[in-house]
Amino acid sequence: MWLANQTLGGDFFLLGIFSRISHPGLLCLLIFSIFLMAVTWNITLILLIHIDSSLHTPMYFFINQLSLIDLTYISVTVPKMLVNQLAKEKTISVLGCGTQMYFYLQLGGAEYCLLAAMAYDRYVAICHPLRYSVLMSQRVCLLLASGCWFVGSVDGFMFTPITMTFPFCRSHEIHHFFCEVPAVLKLSCSDTSLYKIFMYLCCVIMLLIPVTVITVSYYFIILTIHKMNSAEGRKKAFTTCSSHMTVVSLFYGAAIYNYMLPSSHHTPEKDMMVSFFYTILTPVLNPIIYSFRNKDVTGALKKMLRMQKAPY
Repeated sequence: MWLANQTLGGDFFLLGIFSRISHPGLLCLLIFSIFLMAVTWNITLILLIHIDSSLHTPMYFFINQLSLIDLTYISVTVPKMLVNQLAKEKTISVLGCGTQMYFYLQLGGAEYCLLAAMAYDRYVAICHPLRYSVLMSQRVCLLLASGCWFVGSVDGFMFTPITMTFPFCRSHEIHHFFCEVPAVLKLSCSDTSLYKIFMYLCCVIMLLIPVTVITVSYYFIILTIHKMNSAEGRKKAFTTCSSHMTVVSLFYGAAIYNYMLPSSHHTPEKDMMVSFFYTILTPVLNPIIYSFRNKDVTGALKKMLRMQKAPY
C-alpha cells in the first residue's frame, strides 16, 4: 500500500524550519553543532557505562538505554533535515517518510515506558534499599528494558502502516521538518476523524500508565525522604530524583502538547518548535541532566582519560 501511494503521489516535501528563518545557514550550523554534541555525549556515556564496572548498576543500565534511545532519536530526524538543506532539496520518499515515522514512534513509546521503569528503580533504591539487589536483579532489568522496547515497537507497527495507507491527494507539502503523524495526516483527503480518536485514546493509555507508575513511585519516595534522619541521605535522594523528574517533565510535557491537546491549540510553527525541543534538544540535554552532573560518571570519565594518557 505504501508502494501504491508512492506510485500515485510521488515524494513528500518537508518544508521544515529553514524556510521560515531569515538566516538558515546559521540555524543549520547550530543544529549540526547540537547533533554532534548529542552524538558525542551519548556515545561517551554508553561507553563509560560499559567500560567502568562501578557503573554496572540498574540505574546506569537504564541510563544506558536512555542514551541509546536519544542517540537513535536525533539520528532519525536531523541528518535528513541537514542533507535536504545543504542540497537545496526538500523531498523525502514515501518509504523514507514511513521509516522515519516508525522509528520516531518506536523510540518515543520506548522512552515513555523507560522513564517509568527508571522511576520504579529509584523507588526500590530509596524505599527498599535492603531488597534492592533482589527486586532489581539483572533479569528484572532486562525484562523491564525489553518490555519498553516491545511497547515502542508495537506503537510504531500499529500507527505507521495505518497513517501511510491513507490516500494523499492534497498537496504533498509537510509543514514540518520530519514525518510526524499529525503533520502527515493533514495531507490526507479522506476522513481521518475516527483514526484521530483512536490515536488519541491510545496516546492517553500510553501516557496514563507510565505517569501513574511515576506518580505512585515518587509519592512513596517523598514519604521516605521526609522520614530520613540524615540530611546527607535526603540531599542525595533528592538530587537523584530531581534529575529524573526534570527529564520526565520535559518529555511528557511535549508529548501531551503534540498528541492530547485539541487541534485548535496547534499551529505548524508551534508544532515544529515543540518537536524541535524534544527530538533535537532533549537528546543533548539528557546526558547533562542525568549523568555529567553525577559524581560517579565524572569520576569514571576522569579515570578513563587518565588511562588514555598513561604511558605504555
